[in-house]
This record gives sequence, structure tokens and C-alpha cells, in this order.
Amino acid sequence: MIIRPMQEKDLPRIMEIEHACFPAPWAPQSFVGELRDNEYARYFCLEYEGKVIGYMGLWFILEEGHITNVAIAPEYRGKRRGEFLMRSVIDFMVREGMERMTLEVRATNTSAQRLYERLGFATAGVRKGYYSDNREDALIMWLDIANDYR
Repeated sequence: MIIRPMQEKDLPRIMEIEHACFPAPWAPQSFVGELRDNEYARYFCLEYEGKVIGYMGLWFILEEGHITNVAIAPEYRGKRRGEFLMRSVIDFMVREGMERMTLEVRATNTSAQRLYERLGFATAGVRKGYYSDNREDALIMWLDIANDYR
């Protein structure tokens, strides 16, 4: 498996994964905007046997990273590939000077929550009605990389 920066040519596969994983997927133009215009954005692909099987995006602002999205294609889940992707990106961002990371996760997405907790993220609050598709709450999770990253 390799981790590499996302490129626009990856977007057809990214959109397949996006639609398979999320009830309210991002539009392709959202990814294009992130890749072309957002100087704070960092997006990465996870490749396995030459095929993109996952991705992760975050905004790097000062010493903090806000994870915007993480997804692994459903047929590749259950083998710690998401953990490999997240650890690889976190390690890279630490080398870039990041000290803290945050994300929102659906209150019902317990498998993702368990992954984040394994990495050292802790729940710090709730965003009521955060998700536009069903008004589900989001848990706000934080990771203090220096003290809590496992």
C-alpha cells in the first residue's frame, strides 16, 4: 500500500468511493476546489495494487489539522487499511509541524469512532443536527498529537 497526494485525475475513482460511503457525497467540484484553490487543503490517496481504495483530506491551519473526510472503499474495509491511511497522514503532518487534529464523525458511526479512539482521539463535544441529509448529530473529536497519539 502506498499513500500519495490526490490529483484531479483520481476524481472519477474518488467519486465512486464517495458515493459508496456517504449518504450525502461531495460533488466533484468540491474536490476540484480543494485541490486547486484551497492553500490549506491536503488530500491523500491510498493505493493498493495500483488502485485507489481510499482517501483522506484535511485542512492544515497553523498547527492544527481539521480532517474533512476519510473513506475506504467498502470492499477493502476490515483489514486496518483506514488505520494505515490515517497513521501515515498523521505521521506526515507531524513532520510538517502539526500539533493537534480534529474531526466530526456521525454519532451512529461507531466503527469510525473506535478507529479514531485507537489513534488517541477523544470526544470533546457534539454538533447538534450537523449532517444535512438526516440532521444527525456529529461528535467532535480531538487529538493532541504530542500527548495522545498512539
